[in-house]
Amino acid sequence: MSAPVLWTPTQERYDASSMAQFERFVSETRGLDFEDYNAMWRWSVDDLETFWNAIWDFFDVRASVRPEKMLLKRQMPNMEWGTGGQLNYAENVLKHALGRESDPALIVQSETFGRSELSWGHLQKQVASVAARLRGMGVEQGDRVVAILPNTETALIAFLATASLGAIWSLCAPDMGHVAILDRFKQIAPKVLIAQDGYVHAGKTVDRRGILAQINAGLPSVVQFVTLPFVGALPEGHMAWDDLTGDDAQFEAVQVPFEHPLWIVYSSGTTGNPKPIVHGHGGIILEACKQSLHMDVSQKDRFSWLTSSGWIMWNSQWMALGQGAAVAIYDGAANYPDMGTVWRFVAGEKLTYFGAGAAFYSTCMKAGTTPREDVDLSALRSLGATGSPLSGDTYDWIYRDVKADQWLAPISGGTDLAGAFVLGHPGMSVRAGEMQCRALGNAVRAYDPLGNELVGEVGELVCTEPLPSMPLFFWGDDDGVRLFDSYFADYPGVWRHGDWIAIDADGASVIYGRSDATINRKGLRLGSAEIYQAVEGLDAVLDSLVVDLEFLGRESFMPLFVVPAAGVTFDDALKEQINAAIRAQVSARFVPNEIIEIAEVPRTLSGKKLEVPVKKLLLGGDSAKVVNRDSMANPDSFDFFIAYAKARANT
Repeated sequence: MSAPVLWTPTQERYDASSMAQFERFVSETRGLDFEDYNAMWRWSVDDLETFWNAIWDFFDVRASVRPEKMLLKRQMPNMEWGTGGQLNYAENVLKHALGRESDPALIVQSETFGRSELSWGHLQKQVASVAARLRGMGVEQGDRVVAILPNTETALIAFLATASLGAIWSLCAPDMGHVAILDRFKQIAPKVLIAQDGYVHAGKTVDRRGILAQINAGLPSVVQFVTLPFVGALPEGHMAWDDLTGDDAQFEAVQVPFEHPLWIVYSSGTTGNPKPIVHGHGGIILEACKQSLHMDVSQKDRFSWLTSSGWIMWNSQWMALGQGAAVAIYDGAANYPDMGTVWRFVAGEKLTYFGAGAAFYSTCMKAGTTPREDVDLSALRSLGATGSPLSGDTYDWIYRDVKADQWLAPISGGTDLAGAFVLGHPGMSVRAGEMQCRALGNAVRAYDPLGNELVGEVGELVCTEPLPSMPLFFWGDDDGVRLFDSYFADYPGVWRHGDWIAIDADGASVIYGRSDATINRKGLRLGSAEIYQAVEGLDAVLDSLVVDLEFLGRESFMPLFVVPAAGVTFDDALKEQINAAIRAQVSARFVPNEIIEIAEVPRTLSGKKLEVPVKKLLLGGDSAKVVNRDSMANPDSFDFFIAYAKARANT
């Protein structure tokens, strides 16, 4: 790929990095020295037992019982990690409070509540208090505690309190529709629900009381509702959040098995309910430690990642807290009152590391934002990006208009593994459009459809060895069929992630977008099934098909194709009815760019919608190759999409 070099670290900077420290640690304790990073990467994916034990030792993972064996079964999807180990995620975060009680752990800039700080000592105290109150509600190991909260300290405190009890956490963003939230939470039968009744976004107060009432009524398993009132009074029978945080309780972390569930996150497919993905305490601890090497984040840093509470980056930002860094979180509209508001936050908080979705940077670029001229970014050392491919011209804008002397390190991974497959290395040069390396421990490769490895060509992103943060299981998927079909059905014993990737001989990579039908809107992923549930729930719509045309170097574009019901006129009123249904039941983030009338949805002989072939066609694929018409129930229906693709190509 060999793109132009935009930045190269000094030897002094690399030698001071946590990655360089880990290299020296491996040399001193394991007697291993490596010619270059690729040699180190090959060791990390070949000798998984030694590598992950080295991560454990280097980061001094806190555990009452160390695992007898790090990886007992080296096979996918039935791998077994951390045999015999007993530990707790919350303890491995809050261990940093010892001796640093007055140091800042969390800085919150909220459009709803203003700015606040929480020291390590106060964070631990509030976590202990909430944990004691949850225990008083009857929450025990394995119970589910769920929340509908923005990205503020409330969600973090509730999460750590839940984890400290060995209970299982799950979170939805407050801007999600009630149907989408119930589709997630009803599957896992929570015991406690914590919610905020409203918030401010882009200067406007959003009242969520009506939506929360619908959600509460749809969750009969909940024994206690906890509310943080903002727009109204405390509902009858609810406990006030502030009443949970003030007790003088001792922090204690229940020791749980390495693979005990920590949280449930959600990733959607083209059919059925969102997949409730369960990750374990031990796997998340190790993955976060490992990823901190690639991001060079440690106790010295002031870290922030611009994220909503509905994105996996909400979970991932605590990687920095787990290294003792101060984490600054921003809760508000990134474009209000202008696109410079977040950069003023970065400068004002003297952040050393800032990350955001690729769409944020490209929007800043198109808006003509020039942070270099507008604010003081002298403290900023590193920038991260993820969520969708970061285009080459955005790299150029960052080095020209943000800051020239800094490390830009995009990452790409996913909700499914709560981590990254490809990411940065603090000792490598930054090249436009490329991610620097494959992550240690992650056996990432590009495959063709037959399972042959590709070098320098675009193929399916696969992982050929187990990772400790891969899903333990999907909640309710007792026979494991849904998990197998999601990742392992295409290549036996190999994880297929659903992204297009090209990896060169040096290990640098470019992500080209999703290879499946998942929708990716500015980094937030959703299954098309949730769009269909909202749209096809309307009497006026008979059928529909949606695709997201995310691809490197192109503006993301999501068209929705609909078949109106008999006698229904396709007009602006119908389009607004469809958009309103998506806003109410899913989220305004997933309103389509365009709604197009079609006569019928192309389907396979078994009745499945042909989303991937349509997507490939609209991204420029050969109409004769993207689909086998003999496998279609209605082959003539594809002709409309061929004509539509030609018309788009000419605009």
